[in-house]
Amino acid sequence: MAKSDDLIKYITQRVVTYMDMPKETRQERKKEHKARHREPFLVRWFGLMPFGMKMWASDMGKTTKPIINRVARFTGKISKVKWRKSAT
Repeated sequence: MAKSDDLIKYITQRVVTYMDMPKETRQERKKEHKARHREPFLVRWFGLMPFGMKMWASDMGKTTKPIINRVARFTGKISKVKWRKSAT
């Protein structure tokens, strides 16, 4: 019973302090909170796709196998291609 009384007392204190706070102060706190927790531009506009593509591209740069060989390992339908080094 004591825990529920403490919870009600805590919530009541929070509500009263919020109600006593001037409107301008509440708006200021809200703006500061938004500024601190703002997502990056690409995430806001395009979701997590750019992040996923960035991770995928960085993984591709670390590996030495071409993508055809990596895909062939999973599908088994594409024959492995031997890559020749270009003259350039």
